Amino acid sequence: MKRQGRLIDKIAELENIRYAFYLATKGKHKKRCVQEWLLRDNEADFERIREAFLSYSVVVGKYHSFKVYEPKERWIHASEFEARIVQHAMMRVCCPIFERFQIADSYACRVGKGQYKALEKAMKNHRKTQWFVKMDVRKYFDSIDHAILKTLLRRIIKDPFVLNVFDRIIDSFHSPLFEDTNKGLPIGNLTSQYFANYYLGFVDHYIKETLHIRYYVRYMDDMVIWGNDKFLLLQNHEKIRLFLENRLQLTLKVICHNKTADGLPFLGYRIMQDRLRLTPNSKKRYKHKQQFYRYLYEHGYWTDSEYYGHIEPLQAFVKKTTKYVQ
Repeated sequence: MKRQGRLIDKIAELENIRYAFYLATKGKHKKRCVQEWLLRDNEADFERIREAFLSYSVVVGKYHSFKVYEPKERWIHASEFEARIVQHAMMRVCCPIFERFQIADSYACRVGKGQYKALEKAMKNHRKTQWFVKMDVRKYFDSIDHAILKTLLRRIIKDPFVLNVFDRIIDSFHSPLFEDTNKGLPIGNLTSQYFANYYLGFVDHYIKETLHIRYYVRYMDDMVIWGNDKFLLLQNHEKIRLFLENRLQLTLKVICHNKTADGLPFLGYRIMQDRLRLTPNSKKRYKHKQQFYRYLYEHGYWTDSEYYGHIEPLQAFVKKTTKYVQ
């Protein structure tokens, strides 16, 4: 893949920065930091950010951290607002570069892909095979190695400005789970999604181009391979495990290996030969969210549009279980 250079001119265009501001504010107009920006002379801010881009001095760090509990307990590290504008401006230009590296069987954080597309492909693979191995990485975002990531980024980008800013974003955070300060990406950064997806893109290429595994799906760090030869499938799992450990310094959790007839737990569902079912944990989360959303609506915390904006995706999640594999 040819490395991309001369990206700074496009990133620093005022029109690009204006649209990055729009993306950073989208759906967040009630937040205080956004309201403060909306009251200011934004054109002056955009010009200042442009100059910061050209002088390698854009804002990248300073995180506000908080814990969420859905779908599981985890820490979110949100950048200050100007850093979010910077990241949107950069990724509007750099996104196509990352996208070209992805394979068809990778579904997270990509336009035209997503959770339901991943499920549809997994259902098709499930119907055609007898065995599966499901893998996911232990503490994935916390485990990403800074030095390895920087090296990999230089395989697709050669613009020194972009690499300098990406390096600063990477170095602005380290996981509290490791003594090594060169580990971890913050969940909450826009760039983290692209970096994390790209990082595991190398195991995608290994699986498809070296191991020649036909039936495969990855949704971020959730990976599934299918086949009709149980022992070959387990051998390939071991090769994937060693690749992740030796090349990317990642550790897999205990694998889930079973017959497809017994069902595959994947993305909140259990995939059967002919249909989807909700997992027990998904059922509990659905009931809890439904009750919580109705409480917010009935007590005046949410408007009609806010309530339906949350309840409709929740209902869609459950309705998906009525869809049969075609």
